Amino acid sequence: MTATFPEPSRHRFASQGLDLSYVEWGDPAAPLVILVHGSRDHARSWDWTARALLAEGWRVVAPDLRGHGDSQWSPDSAYVTSYQVQDLAELIDTLGVPRFSLVGHSFGGTVCARYSAMFPERVERLVIVDGFGPAPAVFAMWNKEGSVARSRQWLEARRKALARPPQVFASVEDACVQMQAANPDLSAEQVAHLGFHAVRRQGDGWVWKSDPQMRHFPPEDHYAETDDVWKSIACPTLAIRGSRGFLPDPFIDGRCDLVRDCRMVTIEDAGHWPHHEQFEAFLAELIPFLNARE
Repeated sequence: MTATFPEPSRHRFASQGLDLSYVEWGDPAAPLVILVHGSRDHARSWDWTARALLAEGWRVVAPDLRGHGDSQWSPDSAYVTSYQVQDLAELIDTLGVPRFSLVGHSFGGTVCARYSAMFPERVERLVIVDGFGPAPAVFAMWNKEGSVARSRQWLEARRKALARPPQVFASVEDACVQMQAANPDLSAEQVAHLGFHAVRRQGDGWVWKSDPQMRHFPPEDHYAETDDVWKSIACPTLAIRGSRGFLPDPFIDGRCDLVRDCRMVTIEDAGHWPHHEQFEAFLAELIPFLNARE
């Protein structure tokens, strides 16, 4: 598993007043698949997957979500899911392709699912990698806490984060050490690649590219992930999760059952990043599913 293959081309597009970035591989005339990363990740996290899809004849596009990678941070920390869905819609209109497939990991999976529900005529196939959003039990807990208490917690967390100076690393290698400690299942090669694309130069050091405010979702966010979203997804859907994932299992809490055509796959000995932790097993599910497009 290596990321040493031709660099993608980088492009810019505008959405809601922000300057956003995406990378692209392949023939513009080939069938399109859009890969959407998760929270505090970046587009180049998909490099290995992109290489495999290129070999299968796909055109691959991977955006940096607002506040991530080489995309602009939102000046008012507007990272609610609805804004991210609109950014994805603006990217899709920029690409000008009427039909395409979507693959989303974690928070990116939630974004892709909501877009697919809203625009079923555009999406041929959908892959959600451990990205079904909050479980019914989480909504029940939030309702018990109440909106006032949750709003205060959100406000105080945001204010603390804004007052905290960014963490500065002396080198890219130092940032990678922290990433490896937080993700022990990643190989040294993976960490080196992911870390290199996750930091930017600031003064004499290096800082994470992702906006720390991405950690704090307002109480109103995610409430659009109702049963109506899952029921409105019309395309064939592949839901992938790792056997050791820390998120609630949508295969047993009923969310996947609401999607009319959903294949559910658990990848053994993988956590939240099965596309990194068990790459070959991930590809064995992804490639045949996408290639079965009409």
